[in-house]
Amino acid sequence: MFRHQGKRRTYRHNLRLAGLLSFIAGMVNISGVLSVNTLTTNVTGHFAFFAEQVERKQYSLALTFLLYITAFFLGSFLSSLVTELSLRKGYKRTHVGPVFCEIVILLLMGMEGDRMLQSGVSATTVALLLLFAMGLQNALVTRVSKSVVRTTHLTGLFTDLGIELSQLLFCKRGGQWMKLVRSVNLKFAIIFSFFGGGIVGGYVYSVLNLGTLLVACGLLALALAYDTLKLSYYRLFRAQHRT
Repeated sequence: MFRHQGKRRTYRHNLRLAGLLSFIAGMVNISGVLSVNTLTTNVTGHFAFFAEQVERKQYSLALTFLLYITAFFLGSFLSSLVTELSLRKGYKRTHVGPVFCEIVILLLMGMEGDRMLQSGVSATTVALLLLFAMGLQNALVTRVSKSVVRTTHLTGLFTDLGIELSQLLFCKRGGQWMKLVRSVNLKFAIIFSFFGGGIVGGYVYSVLNLGTLLVACGLLALALAYDTLKLSYYRLFRAQHRT
């Protein structure tokens, strides 16, 4: 799911990656909205709120939205930096660092988020950590899939979906038609998984509050473990056949 890159990466790999991580992003987003009233998977709206507060001369609030934008950016930057350093050192499993960082943040927020809010830690701090985690995830998925999959925001996705659906009306069946169909299916998978994560996350939040993030963390950890075990199996299989 994570480890295949370049020509070794298939449509099925991207579909699995898109479905799982979009579901996780949906859970994180609804958790942020319900706990601290903040969108935590994209920064488009935060730019608008930043501009609004500047116009109203509410500079402290404007700074908060600027921090939200910066946190997402820093998550993306760190994810790409760790991936690039791993590549330069010859590591093949370049996804492990960013995924592990995201797991740690979601685990921390799932276990301590409610207590942090109750003890006086600002909602801004919680939102910043979730935005940073989603920046990590978005950059990782973008690099792994060569920009085919983006899981944390839907604006560009709906734009591309509208374009490709219109192109399908004029495209004759063949290689190009199948490529468009697969691209449309992938985008629908992302959209429905994100919505599904939001709906499931909302119900779970009514029971667990920010503990909902532990579910998202568990799903991400299982995906990482699955990739690791599968790689270990293939290595053992090849080693046995060489002897």
